[in-house]
Amino acid sequence: MLSTAPAMLSTAAAVAPSWAARGRVALVTGITGQDGSYLAELLLNKGYIVHGIIRRSSSFNTHRVHALTTRMPSRLLLHYGDLSDGTALLQIVAAVRPDEVYNLAAQSHVMTSFETSEYTGDVDGLGVLRLLNAIRSVGLTNHTRFYQASTSELFGRVREAPQSETTPFYPRSPYGVAKQYAYWIVVNYREAYVMHA
Repeated sequence: MLSTAPAMLSTAAAVAPSWAARGRVALVTGITGQDGSYLAELLLNKGYIVHGIIRRSSSFNTHRVHALTTRMPSRLLLHYGDLSDGTALLQIVAAVRPDEVYNLAAQSHVMTSFETSEYTGDVDGLGVLRLLNAIRSVGLTNHTRFYQASTSELFGRVREAPQSETTPFYPRSPYGVAKQYAYWIVVNYREAYVMHA
């Protein structure tokens, strides 16, 4: 079981070492998912300090990163947060001051997105905007590299196979539409603010 001691699980308290004295620092949303846990392991093996954002929930769902937190407790730190909470994201980004942000968090179930369309749009679409704004607000626009996970659901109604960079988007679910918003807001912020995104 993962320790919930303040050093292991934070609400963005002072957990990051000084800017000059640290190695590369990554912030991973969706760290307890399959892709997030594999990414965390890869980054840790490359010598990164990894911070992950996990949602508060009734079940403590950290089984995918448990071995990593046990093996490297000083280099893998978890923070409570949610893409629907801009204040928490701002506090975490300010405390961590990441070199890289990997946004893998999402409500990613296509059929569920029809039942929870507003929540899906809030987390998968506006959550990306909140994360980008947190990076800007902390003054890391020219420093932090941002990766936004995407999906083939952007294409939805497939008109050509295989898809390429020129294939038009045609999302067919609230999930696909929210991810399309995420795609375009990242493009917009990259162009408007010269972010590495």
